Amino acid sequence: MNTQNPSSPTFAEAFKVWLKIGCINFGGPAGQIAMMHRVVVDEKKWVDEPRFLHALNFCMLLPGPEAQKLATYIGWLLHGVRGGLAAGILFVLPGAFVMLALSLLYALGRGVAWIDGALFGIKAAVLVIVVEALIRIGKRALKTTTLLALAGGAFIGIFFLALPFPLIVAAAALIGYLVAQNSPDRLGLSGAPVTVTDSASGRWRQFFVAAAIGLVLWWTPVVVAAFALGPNHILVSIGTFFSKLAVVSFGGAYALLAYMAQEAVQTYGWMTAPEMVDGLGLAETTPGPLILVTQFVGFLAAFREAAPFSPVAAGVLGAMMTTWVTFTPAMLLIFAGAPFIENLRANRRLSGALAAITAAVVGVILNLTVWFALHVLFGRVQEMQWGVLRWFGFDPFALDLKAAALAAIAAVLAFGLHRSLIEVVVSMALLGIAAQFVF
Repeated sequence: MNTQNPSSPTFAEAFKVWLKIGCINFGGPAGQIAMMHRVVVDEKKWVDEPRFLHALNFCMLLPGPEAQKLATYIGWLLHGVRGGLAAGILFVLPGAFVMLALSLLYALGRGVAWIDGALFGIKAAVLVIVVEALIRIGKRALKTTTLLALAGGAFIGIFFLALPFPLIVAAAALIGYLVAQNSPDRLGLSGAPVTVTDSASGRWRQFFVAAAIGLVLWWTPVVVAAFALGPNHILVSIGTFFSKLAVVSFGGAYALLAYMAQEAVQTYGWMTAPEMVDGLGLAETTPGPLILVTQFVGFLAAFREAAPFSPVAAGVLGAMMTTWVTFTPAMLLIFAGAPFIENLRANRRLSGALAAITAAVVGVILNLTVWFALHVLFGRVQEMQWGVLRWFGFDPFALDLKAAALAAIAAVLAFGLHRSLIEVVVSMALLGIAAQFVF
């Protein structure tokens, strides 16, 4: 049996399946990967189990949304470049359209009682969802005391020292890379060598061709915006910021939100902290990668600095720019790196770097959890500074009782009754509307 495609579909058949997956892939990366496994391995038998797991390991080594990279790789495995493009684009496009519609509703509907109520309830759901993600990822990633120390160091670095997320990722990767060679067990890695098959011929040529074409496609919209509107225009700022974000996006949207909040809220002033919480809540309700929350940020940033466009036109352009520079790099990495999958699996130091990054991401998500909790539950949160130390001051007597009650209900739904993510978000939105009118 061919390990790459035991039961080869036609391109038209695969296209329909990828479109269906793109429309129903709710539930975050874990749910999306499980759904793809059920479809392409169990039901369609397009890819066998070892090949699917090898592909998943490869995608975990790279920045960007894991599930979208996995879809792109499997599409490439089945039908080459056109298959990878179809799978990767269709995995994102339906959710991107939904997120754009929700962003428009958010920007134009503020002040409408039922919309404000729904967003208020969704904030409580988001807090519980982030806590759930922290627990889930922590259980999987923190297998040793070294990994626990890396997570703790990452939390201290970003929460108390305000270190930038890319620096934390780079430091963790370096530590993991160095430790893995002589002490792989300290990172939860097996010391046994990994046997790999021969790499595909012509892989370096494919790498350079894919890298050249991908880089041109990636940066063309940013360069065009810079020439047409000036280097300081909001669309150029959005393009460069989210391009930078794309190459350090290890750990998924939850880890990136802390960095986005630090930059979009505090550095650029594009939005407020509560609006960032709203954005994640909206992204939780859409199909597609959770990292589509970046599109919401780009939309609001351009909507509020619209010249020379109308606010709606600028918001749409900002959303398009954000989505383009967020997902194009991930697909570029897949097309350039796919022929090297087996060699990457055998690289112990690279695996150590990934394990260390994943541990650091847990610390970053803990920072995000605390940040969200403070902004959801308390009326006023102020950033405090003393020398190199940074923390957030709040009045414990300013606890928002309605928000705390809704968060408690969301916790019961998620942890006690084990309701799905969509059920929790929708239920809390309805309760938020009720609270808006009743209290």
